[in-house]
Amino acid sequence: MSVAQEAPVHVTRWHAMASRLLSGGTIDRDEARAILESTDVELLDVLAAAWRVRHHHFGNTVQLFFLMNAKSGLCPEDCGYCSQSKVSDAEIPRYNLLSAPKLLEAAKLAAERQSKTFCIVISARGPSEREIDFVCKIVPEIKQQYDLNICACLGLLTPEQAQRLAAAGVDKVNHNLNTSERFYGEVCSTHTYGDRIATLAACRAAGLQLCSGGIMGMGETHDDLIDMGLELRSLGVESIPLNFLNAIDGTPLEGNNRVSPRDCLRGLAMMRMLNPAAEIRIAGGRELHLGALQPLGLYAANSMFVGDYLTTKGQLPEADYKMIAEMGFVITRGAESAEPAPALA
Repeated sequence: MSVAQEAPVHVTRWHAMASRLLSGGTIDRDEARAILESTDVELLDVLAAAWRVRHHHFGNTVQLFFLMNAKSGLCPEDCGYCSQSKVSDAEIPRYNLLSAPKLLEAAKLAAERQSKTFCIVISARGPSEREIDFVCKIVPEIKQQYDLNICACLGLLTPEQAQRLAAAGVDKVNHNLNTSERFYGEVCSTHTYGDRIATLAACRAAGLQLCSGGIMGMGETHDDLIDMGLELRSLGVESIPLNFLNAIDGTPLEGNNRVSPRDCLRGLAMMRMLNPAAEIRIAGGRELHLGALQPLGLYAANSMFVGDYLTTKGQLPEADYKMIAEMGFVITRGAESAEPAPALA
């Protein structure tokens, strides 16, 4: 049979999944695997089905996140993908906690770049008392001056620390699962997958929204990606960043470039179909791995980072605005506001 004759079969299959999701149903493990194993001929149909689900929940809006590495390097953990870990020889900036004026300056930049959420990240196993105190003090100032949502990524948290963050006005906590429970020991030995689940549970109990996702391209299997997606679904995670491994020189995973642009799109589509109403974010490594196919990612995902990442450079914001506008999407900073991407100078 020709490709043209096969196309209607593919459309029926993927759009049947989308129709079920739009009626309140779910997809199962086998269907998630089918998305990851779909052929290049089917890929546009897969994305079209994911777009129906994404559009139902988020319309044509895109939410922007701005990331600030408030403490860089100096981490005692041995996460193999991370340039800031104790086992990394990567040439990166290393500094202790930034001052309040520098964080406020970064928050101002986030607001100017149309970000909805300002992400405060520190490199650590978990925050010290001084670091928790600092975050709890600076968050109300940022919210008052710039009307930004705050996402804190501070490592492993105790229930008491999570409660303090919630009381200070933090909206959500990012703590990525990164991969499946089965594969976790292959990328980190200084803490466990269970430790990460415990942090998410503490944050949920404190009333915080959850931001948790993972990384494609570390050597995991399709089943590992599916396990992670199903775990995120069971946790009811509100925001899911999907990263694509940037195998930084000097890290244990350097030289591993395991995912194609089309694989990245399949991963985003699978995450959308497993978690229909979640905010799916195209995160680190998108410029490197999606390349010219970046715009297609927004048919499954409804948010993205603007600017730089923790220790790597991102695409220029102007290029992101141009991409969003040319696709007919609008940037949103809240449930009631949506505006066109900023015009280029």
